[in-house]
Amino acid sequence: MLKVEHLTKVYEGGVLALDDVSFEVPEGEFLAVIGLSGSGKSTLLRCINRLIEPTDGRITWNGVDITAATQDEMRRIRRRIGMVFQHFNLVHRSTVLTNVLAGRLGYTTPAASIINRFAAADVSKAQETLELVGIADKVNNRADELSGGQQQRVGIARALMQDPEMILADEPVASLDPVLAHSIMQYLDVIQKRGVTVLCSLHFLDLVQQYAERAIALNEGKLMFDGAPEAIDDARFKDIYGQEAERIG
Repeated sequence: MLKVEHLTKVYEGGVLALDDVSFEVPEGEFLAVIGLSGSGKSTLLRCINRLIEPTDGRITWNGVDITAATQDEMRRIRRRIGMVFQHFNLVHRSTVLTNVLAGRLGYTTPAASIINRFAAADVSKAQETLELVGIADKVNNRADELSGGQQQRVGIARALMQDPEMILADEPVASLDPVLAHSIMQYLDVIQKRGVTVLCSLHFLDLVQQYAERAIALNEGKLMFDGAPEAIDDARFKDIYGQEAERIG
């Protein structure tokens, strides 16, 4: 169980990104985080694994207080939290295999990680993971030789190498066309059906309604909605996206 309690984030200059946000996520749920750009979605996800430090509030996961954890404790916690980024965050000049193996860095010694030495079992696992996301034939390609959709699949494979119990996907399809967006969402759906908790920030309601079991919505850092995606009627849609917003389709 993930519990977010009264989470607040104020950036330098007084910019309020999250305003007293509270919600819970049961183990194994697919939760969509929706809202306009700048609503606080990315800040929320990055506070959960403390890539961004919260200003106030508490985050607990399976009884462990993430907000109070030391850096050594966070290193161990992050082993179990995979992260998928909008812009992929790959090392472009490195091979697909090397990028995927980066997901094991939290499990290797510092000396081994510096020289990219990985156990044979990790290399085998990386190859199997690339087969899962359908790009095993690209294992020796440089990352910058791949299409956007292929690069995002490398990002998912890297997250899976951590043997995660939870994945935070920060706008994973925002840079992709609709056809590729669905292919990436299908991989996240398969992962969630294996028992992994997935928190995924998204813009488009059609994706939310097709893949998420539940949605929360942010507007200017405030929690505006928490419930089934099908319950987002026209009135709630306006609350989340603004009175000038119109549904597409």
